[in-house]
Amino acid sequence: MGTPESSKDSELTKEAEHSLEAGNVPEDQPTTTRGQKSVIREYAEAIIIALLLAFFIRAFVVQAFKIPSGSMIPSLLIGDHILVSKLAYGLQWPQDCQFEIAFPPVNCYSSKILMDFGSPERGDVIVFRYPEDEEKDFIKRVVGIPGDEVAIRNKVVYVNGKPLDDKAFTQRIDSGVIDGRINPRDNFGPVTVPKDSYFMMGDNRDQSLDSRFWGFVKSHKIKGRAFLVYWSWSGMGHWSDWVRWGRIGQSIR
Repeated sequence: MGTPESSKDSELTKEAEHSLEAGNVPEDQPTTTRGQKSVIREYAEAIIIALLLAFFIRAFVVQAFKIPSGSMIPSLLIGDHILVSKLAYGLQWPQDCQFEIAFPPVNCYSSKILMDFGSPERGDVIVFRYPEDEEKDFIKRVVGIPGDEVAIRNKVVYVNGKPLDDKAFTQRIDSGVIDGRINPRDNFGPVTVPKDSYFMMGDNRDQSLDSRFWGFVKSHKIKGRAFLVYWSWSGMGHWSDWVRWGRIGQSIR
């Protein structure tokens, strides 16, 4: 003969079975699998959103670059990491794009200005597609704007017949002067800058591959204006000197 306790246990067991048959999960039953799927989905969504946001910022707002050579010394040093404003001259819409397995998955070779904020001016430091190999990005300073006449005589740069005051941001390390018939480094031009084009030069005048050698930069090949050094890595000398702390946060002029 059953006791009240055993009868109660039987009722609880039947209720639990009925709950499972109806598709209800008892509170004490683990839900680890569903929870794991939810967490994975949340992380995946967060990563996708972050990648899309990073791509949007890189394409339309600001892009980071590293300086690999000394053509812009003393203004920019090898190992400087800089930020370039994509909005400096207007809202750009990428053109001539190709898909590739990389990040970002799209590589664009030119751009169209949808909203004009102004044009590059003499003295601006800009990043652009290298005219002789558009897989590469170059950084130089604007010396001549459309309509300017540019010439170089014995290392002195002339713009519209007047010497360019560039001593504050340039260096010339070779005292020798090369004949312009041999090499255009020290004697060049005069040339007139065409419409929608710019004459570019590196601040390290004697060690820069620039418009003296490969011509003008078209406006639709300009990526943006460099405005800030956000990190600077030397990696030379004593370990305490590997990071150039004094250059971090320095504006580019």
